[in-house]
Amino acid sequence: MKVGIHPERYRNISSFIRKYEIILKHNGIDCEYIHISDPDFFSRIKECDAFIYRWYHYDYDRQLATTILPLIRNHLRIKCFPDEATDWHFDDKIKQYYLMNHYGFPMCRTWIFWEKNEALQWAAKANYPVVFKLKGGAGSQNVILVGNRQKATRLIRKMFGKGIKTFNMLDSGSTFSTDFGLQKNLKVFLWRLKKRLEGKPAETVYHRQKNYALFQEFLPGNNFDTRVTIIGNRAFAYRRLNRINDFRSSGSGRLDHDPGAIDLRCVQTAHEISKKMGFQSMAYDFLYDRDGSIRFSEISYSFVDEYVYRCKGYWDRDLIWHEGHNWPQYCQLQDLLNLPDLKQPEIS
Repeated sequence: MKVGIHPERYRNISSFIRKYEIILKHNGIDCEYIHISDPDFFSRIKECDAFIYRWYHYDYDRQLATTILPLIRNHLRIKCFPDEATDWHFDDKIKQYYLMNHYGFPMCRTWIFWEKNEALQWAAKANYPVVFKLKGGAGSQNVILVGNRQKATRLIRKMFGKGIKTFNMLDSGSTFSTDFGLQKNLKVFLWRLKKRLEGKPAETVYHRQKNYALFQEFLPGNNFDTRVTIIGNRAFAYRRLNRINDFRSSGSGRLDHDPGAIDLRCVQTAHEISKKMGFQSMAYDFLYDRDGSIRFSEISYSFVDEYVYRCKGYWDRDLIWHEGHNWPQYCQLQDLLNLPDLKQPEIS
């Protein structure tokens, strides 16, 4: 058996994908890194039984992944992680909402506009506050609370005008000042300068989004969300406490891994969705509606592996608890390779 692994952007081997290599080698399974730019890429990929490409938010990754993964999955017939069901809607909250809404899953109420005038007419009658989001992004950096018509109108005009850069939302209420303020911008500038002096690409995650508007219902009284990560028949869950004096929890780093604090309705619902949709691996962000029912705001196959590993165990689809820490890469490989007896090494 042989597994091919695509490096991350600019051939970077992150700690996340390095764990795939460590686990495979620990179990005596051959693996190698294969990049689409390698002249012998296709001859080498044909020798693989499975292929892993954990692509991320960057346009660089998106272009490569959406080009080569369909070919490998559908024409070379090689098992891939992620598969199409798992990643076609990644980092696109509009695709996610359309998919979840079609099947009637309990996603937060969402308004999507493709026409400027329709968005402005909605803004004139909307009940505020509402949450404005760009369709892509992570860590709450493209999410702001909109308290009135004037602010909604300004955002709509901007989105149907010059657009807004992802991870660079210079608007009142964004997390840019804390996450990407002067100090961070200086670091980014110096990093880009260093790359250029080395003759290497200096792309950042910023790209401009425009010609749509996306708003979600604001659900007050939520001091945390519940992150449930489903990998096959396993549900890992923890709570993410809100940022200080903020309604956003994603990117706060304030985590509660007590399994006794988890609302099992979230676990059960996430299991049901992943089974129905055939997701290999998916993280869900759950909140509470005004009547106490659960809603989720978005989904993502990509997540922080250490946060999952810190979970003290997982629930299966029957809500039976299984004690023990598991790296998500280990669980993903078990399922991808159909090797339930795969051994998990100690990884520091």
